[in-house]
Amino acid sequence: MGWADREATVGLYSQLVFPRLCDLFLNRPLVAQHRRELLVHASGDVLEIGFGTGLNLPHYPAQVRKITTVDPNAAMHRLAQKRVRMSRITVDQRVLSSERLPFDDGTFDCAVSTFTLCSIEDVVQALAEIHRVLKPGGRLLFLEHGLSPEPSVQKWQRRLNWLEMHLADGCRLDRNIEQLVTTQPFSSVEIKKFYLEKTPKIHGYMFRGSATK
Repeated sequence: MGWADREATVGLYSQLVFPRLCDLFLNRPLVAQHRRELLVHASGDVLEIGFGTGLNLPHYPAQVRKITTVDPNAAMHRLAQKRVRMSRITVDQRVLSSERLPFDDGTFDCAVSTFTLCSIEDVVQALAEIHRVLKPGGRLLFLEHGLSPEPSVQKWQRRLNWLEMHLADGCRLDRNIEQLVTTQPFSSVEIKKFYLEKTPKIHGYMFRGSATK
């Protein structure tokens, strides 16, 4: 198989297969419970990065009437349409990357990221952009998987990163989400860390929390 053929195969997988796998594995009831516990704190003008197939939509509280979303995967955008049509929330979907957000400084009251920071190529730039577009006092709410504190688990996370990145559209197993978020100039950060139930440890070490600008 030549280079062009390999690129075409990767492109087809990213657009046709991975979005459906993502929708399947991230739609489990135990994940939905963590989404609900996170999103109960969302309010005002909301930006969601990595909107994916819209799995967060049913879990936003009643006070959220509109969200603006960004996701670079056009296939995710298409799969999300059914949930968008069924939702009471107005959704302004944008097919674009979070490293360069086309919004003015201080636009949003709240930003949401779930299972997204693992796969953004320049995640530091993306977090800086999120911080920029939040209003003073605005909050980033996040639910992410990442680097385990256990050395034996870390070893396998790093060994299997290459495979995870191929199978999960750039996802990394070993990102230290706490370190990444606290590097930004947020005034306060609150994080709960735990292993997700019924999930292999290399994929299931979770960071759920908020960061206030």
